[in-house]
Amino acid sequence: MPTNFTVVPVEARSDGGGDEAAERTEAPGTPEGPELERPSPGDGNPRENSPFLNNVEVEQESFLEGKNMALFEEEMDSNPMVSSLLNKLANYTNLSQGVVEHEEDEESRRREAKAPRMGTFIGVYLPCLQNILGVILFLRLTWIVGVAGVLESFLIVAMCCTCVSERALTHGHRLVSAAGGSYYMISRSLGPEFGGAVGLCFYLGTTFAGAMYILGTIEIFLTYISPGATIFQAEAVGGEAAAMLHNMRVYGTCTLVLMALVVFVGVKYVNKLALVFLACVVLSILAIYAGVIKSAFDPPDIPVCLLGNRTLSRRSFDVCIKARVVQNGSATSALWGLFCNGSLPSATCDEYFTQNNVTEIQGIPGAASGVFLENLWSAYAQAGAFVEKEGVPSVPVAEESRAGALPYVLTDIAASFTLLVGIYFPSVTGIMAGSNRSGDLRDAQKSIPTGTILAIVTTSFIYLSCIVLFGACIEGVVLRDKFGEALQGNLVIGMLAWPSPWVIVIGSFFSTCGAGLQSLTGAPRLLQAIARDGIIPFLQVFGHGKANGEPTWALLLTVLICETGILIASLDSVAPILSMFFLMCYLFVNLACAVQTLLRTPNWRPRFKYYHWTLSFLGMSLCLALMFICSWYYALSAMLIASCIYKYIEYRGAEKEWGDGIRGLSLNAARYALLRVEHGPPHTKNWRPQVLVMLNLDTEQAVKHPRLLSFTSQLKAGKGLTIVGSVLEGTYLDKHLEAEQAEENIRSLMSAEKTKGFCQLVVSFSLRDGMSHLIQSAGLGGLKHNTVLMAWPASWKQEDNPFSWKNFVDTVRDTTAAHQALLVAKNIDAFPQNQERFSGGHIDVWWIVHDGGMLMLLPFLLCQHKVWRKCRMRIFTVAQVDDNSIQMKKDLQMFLYHLRISAEVEVVEMVENDISAFTYERTLMMEQRSQMLKQMQLSKNEQEREAQLIHDRNTASHTTAAARTQAPPTPDKVQMTWTREKLIAEKHRNKDASLSGFKDLFSMKPEWGNLDQSNVRRMHTAVKLNGVVLSKSQDAQLVLLNMPGPPKNRQGDENYMEFLEVLTEGLNRVLLVRGGGREVITIYS
Repeated sequence: MPTNFTVVPVEARSDGGGDEAAERTEAPGTPEGPELERPSPGDGNPRENSPFLNNVEVEQESFLEGKNMALFEEEMDSNPMVSSLLNKLANYTNLSQGVVEHEEDEESRRREAKAPRMGTFIGVYLPCLQNILGVILFLRLTWIVGVAGVLESFLIVAMCCTCVSERALTHGHRLVSAAGGSYYMISRSLGPEFGGAVGLCFYLGTTFAGAMYILGTIEIFLTYISPGATIFQAEAVGGEAAAMLHNMRVYGTCTLVLMALVVFVGVKYVNKLALVFLACVVLSILAIYAGVIKSAFDPPDIPVCLLGNRTLSRRSFDVCIKARVVQNGSATSALWGLFCNGSLPSATCDEYFTQNNVTEIQGIPGAASGVFLENLWSAYAQAGAFVEKEGVPSVPVAEESRAGALPYVLTDIAASFTLLVGIYFPSVTGIMAGSNRSGDLRDAQKSIPTGTILAIVTTSFIYLSCIVLFGACIEGVVLRDKFGEALQGNLVIGMLAWPSPWVIVIGSFFSTCGAGLQSLTGAPRLLQAIARDGIIPFLQVFGHGKANGEPTWALLLTVLICETGILIASLDSVAPILSMFFLMCYLFVNLACAVQTLLRTPNWRPRFKYYHWTLSFLGMSLCLALMFICSWYYALSAMLIASCIYKYIEYRGAEKEWGDGIRGLSLNAARYALLRVEHGPPHTKNWRPQVLVMLNLDTEQAVKHPRLLSFTSQLKAGKGLTIVGSVLEGTYLDKHLEAEQAEENIRSLMSAEKTKGFCQLVVSFSLRDGMSHLIQSAGLGGLKHNTVLMAWPASWKQEDNPFSWKNFVDTVRDTTAAHQALLVAKNIDAFPQNQERFSGGHIDVWWIVHDGGMLMLLPFLLCQHKVWRKCRMRIFTVAQVDDNSIQMKKDLQMFLYHLRISAEVEVVEMVENDISAFTYERTLMMEQRSQMLKQMQLSKNEQEREAQLIHDRNTASHTTAAARTQAPPTPDKVQMTWTREKLIAEKHRNKDASLSGFKDLFSMKPEWGNLDQSNVRRMHTAVKLNGVVLSKSQDAQLVLLNMPGPPKNRQGDENYMEFLEVLTEGLNRVLLVRGGGREVITIYS
């Protein structure tokens, strides 16, 4: 068997590669030269050495692979080869954008790999089991069964478990080993606003859950383990509850500090302790089932004392009798002394004590006793009511004033179905324990749903079976005795257990301790994930921690918030609070799943094969119903807190693009709305200026006139469509980097000026074509602009930019052809910023010709903004000689009245008079400049041709004099190389034919009689109207004028700019308005 061979590419054989391969086969160990030492342009990873392959041949093969990939070698820096990424993709790492970024990401992940990584059982199943089988099971489940009955308790547990099961079936499939758990899923599904709001509510719920578990721990310790360890004692009758609350606060604070130190040491130590705590929980549950089995054939002897049908607390007496028989007669018992004012038989006793007998029943009669039917129904009562047994004879008496001082078992709070739901629900919130630590899991997508569902199935069976077993084994009055007072202060569920009540007491104590540690472990990591996302600026400090990633600062804040829950000191008061926060979290998890499904998001691929969006909708509806069932005011408070956080993130938070469902929902809604918007023009009542703002950029890609955006925001006030457009000259391949920079500058300016809209930048070969493209194509479907706003080209007269006016005039023609309105702001740099406020003044409207009502609508819209709010509106119109100015004023006032626009009205009479000398001089200067511009419009080719003709003429003049006298003058020949318009203009001019005529074109000054009379008339109108406007509106804050259209003959374009300049000369702020050819204002609402 040969030990050396070579793999030859098939392509190589077609071009003679076969011979080369034969040579390499004959001498496999011969080096190929320096060519083999070149690095491979492939993935850069060395191939694995094998005893069956010669190293040289492997290098040759690698080199040939590199040649095969030569087509892509220029893209290797930005797009790594698939072979180098497949392993990383399989391990859920993000696809990098380039080789450098990929290597940096790998380095960071290698550092993160030092942290402990857990599997499904330890990382998800056990924490969920420990949190679910905690304080509620051992301290409140028996009381819930006694008060609500077996049927309603079964309903409560089933409803809560169903609610969280809906979430568990769809949750976790999107968690790719990301810290934050449910917050990560919500934020990436519903966006940073929803994610941050619900994430913080979830964090508060988890933190308050830690407080609840700690309070449960202290309650077990002070009530059932060491009652004598209390620091505060009751100073008066009925003060036991207040003293107990103070003890809970002191011991709870100490326990919180101790647990925080354990969590600070590290999560791995919490996990090690969790195994010990969970073993205690398992033993406790096994003891409960063993006690139930034992009670079926050998019930424990646990007597309960009843006075009439009222349950008595046995903390102060031992024997359930009024008097006992002694040798010489009877003697009163300790119970007698509690109800009477003395120990003598003749003492005065409580009336109810006198009228009713004392009986004793078994507190735990066993599973075969038939007590199940008695516990089937609910027994709700008000606070301070007696715990009574039905079916026992009782003689009622008048209302008793000192019932609280007698040894009765009384209800401490008013119970209802909604309250019990709120108290029980925190027990099922333990399913979040695994997802909160998703960043510590090896495979979060697999571990979280699997471990959570297994934990739900396990704990649901335990809870439901315990409800049935408690109802079948324990007497109803004992079930309703929350603190076991009828059992001499023993834990009710512990008295059922076998072999000893201490198994349950110790197990429940360690269970609540472990659940508290789990909450204090998960909550800081959740806050750290929110802080590291940077969506809430003031929380960013809590994203830092120790070198191994432990959230130190987040843990500190968690301890402080948890302390507030401990200061409440009542487990029954804390439980509904955290229920609200968890229910809101579950609601939005289900909403996220439903939104992703309904939007058919390509990245939404749940692993649960039977999943349907109705499943999430059912869970969402159930969560919302449970929120208001538990406590409607707590529900509204939680929603208010979430809304405030949402608005804060929306206003101050960082912009994040996470591909969330809300963005997808917005896109779908936008698409639906655009399809419904008609492509035709809207009704006049719905017309508003949808503005395309034309911005000019300097050489640094910065905006030249930023106040144009300020004016836009003042005009729009955030309503309607605003498109901010600009043009870069050149080709896109050469200018794409400049285009990105310019677009970023424009967006920054829009944000600073609070201009809400879209940015659209075009790279075009010429500025003229780019502006035309924007006017034609900006917008989408029926959502297109109807108004163009631009700045007046103040540099149109400057020598370094002699043709800027042509772009402006062509843009005016484009807007007219597109039936779009045009607004031209002159002296834009003098316009106010958004921070400025006018304390008075006028906005003057000069209504010369009808433009569809634009001149009426614009000042009205401006006055809605705080900058212009205190300005008053004045409308001027011009009356000719034959017009009735008085009637015009009345008609205009009536028109404004119907439009519901408040404005002063004035009619200005313009008397016809002779054209002034100033007008002739301005016209003369204008036409001279026009002639100069025409000469400067000669193209480069024409100039070269003229130079050649001049050279030919000089040559001919030296050869023959006859040709010089017969031929036409040389300037005429020069004129023949001009454009046709120049030739016609030259023929109509009366001047001497001389050799110096060519130079005279740049310095000639026509007399007034040779001026174009149409230009004179237009200049006369501009001068006269400018004088009238200056006399009335020189001090106005803003002047709006009708903008005359450009001439139909393009030869007069340069004159058109001069007319506009003269018309607006001397005014501070001017807005030239040209309508779009349709009515934009109406008297109808």
